[in-house]
Amino acid sequence: MNDQLILVTGGTGFIAQHCILALLNAGYRVRTTVRSLSREAEVRAHLKAGGVDAGDCLSFVVADLTADEGWDRAVAGCAYVLHGASPTPTGEQVSEEDWIRPAVEGNLRVLRAARDAGVKRVVLTSAFGAICAGHKAMPRPFNETDWSDLTGPVWPYQKSKTLAERAAWDFIRREGRGLELSAVNPTAVLGPVLGADYSHSIGLIRNMMNGQPGCPKLNCGVVDVRDVADLHLRAMTHPAANGERFLAISGESLWMIDIARILRRRMGAAAAKVPTRVLPNWLVRMISLRNPVMKGAISLLGINLNATSEKAIRLLGWAPRPSEEAIAATAESLIRLGLLPGSKQAA
Repeated sequence: MNDQLILVTGGTGFIAQHCILALLNAGYRVRTTVRSLSREAEVRAHLKAGGVDAGDCLSFVVADLTADEGWDRAVAGCAYVLHGASPTPTGEQVSEEDWIRPAVEGNLRVLRAARDAGVKRVVLTSAFGAICAGHKAMPRPFNETDWSDLTGPVWPYQKSKTLAERAAWDFIRREGRGLELSAVNPTAVLGPVLGADYSHSIGLIRNMMNGQPGCPKLNCGVVDVRDVADLHLRAMTHPAANGERFLAISGESLWMIDIARILRRRMGAAAAKVPTRVLPNWLVRMISLRNPVMKGAISLLGINLNATSEKAIRLLGWAPRPSEEAIAATAESLIRLGLLPGSKQAA
């Protein structure tokens, strides 16, 4: 049994909770940050839904990305930090600053506290959005050498992830003083939902299952959240992971209509509302005038965002599930937890 203490930031997050599950199952003790201790019961319930009663192996500390308070206490005694807390598309963001400032400053707060506490390595949960945004179609799959081009049309979320990751690497180079850093850059993260508070990527599946009118001509990679958590743990301890980025995708990227077809094939009658047609680009542009989330995707219409995880597979021995399994697991969990209209939570 491994008795090391690991900090996972942003314990209410989808990826963070699966990282906590993976760590607890591997025998680690875990501390996680939340903005309010009122969320502790919810987090513990989600972990229980994932098969783990955390008990005394999990503790909570209040810390916010926008303030210094709490971070010294959060990292104290920790061997490693998995840092995934970051602004996500909630609809609350009004300006670019609402995205960028907490992402960049939050990364620096965590890194500074980890360095001063003698943490060995921080694994940063970045995003594919720090790799692919602002580019037209590439002649090859995207990989870890690519960075988003912020001079092009880039959604604020993708811009925040790019600037935050760059700031983290700059910090390590200038003032890390021996602190190690690895980054995990997942594509769209799917897989088993643990409760009603889940990542924005899950909305892709939920909207299709709910009967959205059609599929925009958008392309994305898919990866199972359980495999993203596994990659975090590998990046945490593997000697070859220090100073490296790891792109996470399962197989080839998919068009939205491909994902819809997988749902209809795998879910049968439960997927009766899943769309069967591709929406024309002109209609998507019209919809985006009233839908800010869709507006951020306009620049990606028709662009193949294929990528490769060859590096994680080769260096770390990572072996992700097929994308079809991640897609089906998402839909199955939404139904099981009663998170789709007309579905009831299983007893």
